[in-house]
Amino acid sequence: MTNEAPLFDRIRQELFSAVLGDVMDVIGLTRQFLPPEIRGLVPGAVIAGRALTVQEADCAADAGARSDAKPFGLMFEALDDLKPGEIYICTGSSPTYALWGGLMSTRARKLGATGAVLDGYHRDTREILELGFPVFSAGSYAQDQRVRGRVIDFRCPILFRNGCRVENGDLVVGDVDGVVIVPAAREQEVLAAAFAKVRGESDVRDMILAGQSTVDIFAKTGIM
Repeated sequence: MTNEAPLFDRIRQELFSAVLGDVMDVIGLTRQFLPPEIRGLVPGAVIAGRALTVQEADCAADAGARSDAKPFGLMFEALDDLKPGEIYICTGSSPTYALWGGLMSTRARKLGATGAVLDGYHRDTREILELGFPVFSAGSYAQDQRVRGRVIDFRCPILFRNGCRVENGDLVVGDVDGVVIVPAAREQEVLAAAFAKVRGESDVRDMILAGQSTVDIFAKTGIM
C-alpha cells in the first residue's frame, strides 16, 4: 500500500462530511452517509482512511456453549489484517451487544489503523478515551459479543440498513456531522469537486459578510 498519509491529513484539515455529501449528490451518489446515529465518541474527532470492511452476524446465545464454537468468528483475523491508514468498519448485527472494545483499540492503534466505525455499540469507553483512538459508534453498551455475534467475513462488500454500500478500500471520512463513504472508483472526481467547493464556500462567506443577498449569491455561484 502506498503512503496515503498526506492525502488523509489534507482531507482532515480541509474537507468535512457535508461538502463530500453535497458534491456526491450532484453526481448521483445519493446514499453515501452511514446511519445518523453513528457518531464519534469524541465529538471533535475527524477520521479519514481506507475501509477494512467487516460483516457481522448474530448467533443464538447458547451457540457459545458448543465445544467446537469459535468465539467471535473471524473477528481476530479481521483485526490483525488492519493496515496503516485503514478503518475497521462493521455492520450486520442487531443492536444488542458491543462490536468493539479497549483491547481491539490497542491492537488497531499498534497496527497504524486510523479508527473504527461501528453500526452498533462499543464498550470499554474509558480505556478507549485514554488511548485516544477514534471510534464512531451508536454509543456505549457493555454487553459482550462473544456468545451473541460472529464476524463471518471481511474485506467484502457490506451494506448498511439505510442503503449505504461500502466496498473494501473505499474512502471513509467522519466528523461531528456524521460518516460519509466515497467510493474508490469515483474518489478523484469527488475530491477534486470537494476541494473546489470548499474554496467556493470561502468566497461565498466573504460575499455574505460584504452584505450581498443569498438570492444573488446563489444565482452567481450555485453555492449556499
